[in-house]
Amino acid sequence: MNKAELVDAIVAKASVTKKQADEILSAAVDAIIETVSTGDKVTLVGFGTFESRERQAREGRNPSTGKPIQIPATKVPAFSAGKLFKEKVAPTKASV
Repeated sequence: MNKAELVDAIVAKASVTKKQADEILSAAVDAIIETVSTGDKVTLVGFGTFESRERQAREGRNPSTGKPIQIPATKVPAFSAGKLFKEKVAPTKASV
């Protein structure tokens, strides 16, 4: 599903126009990106948590030459799915 298809799904579930759904979705994504980029978490109960994580410096290999290279430490965005989301994707025997 791409953004346009997600906007159409929002229009079908909520009583909003396509333009309003697109503006709301864009605003929500922008707010999540801004919050995570400052180092804070965004938690949507039942859906999941967006956060930034530290990735340590490590040694890698140049695939064409095989020579070792140093990969610097960095921050990366991460998403952890919530319990309800996990159960919808892969139902357990207890929830079936």
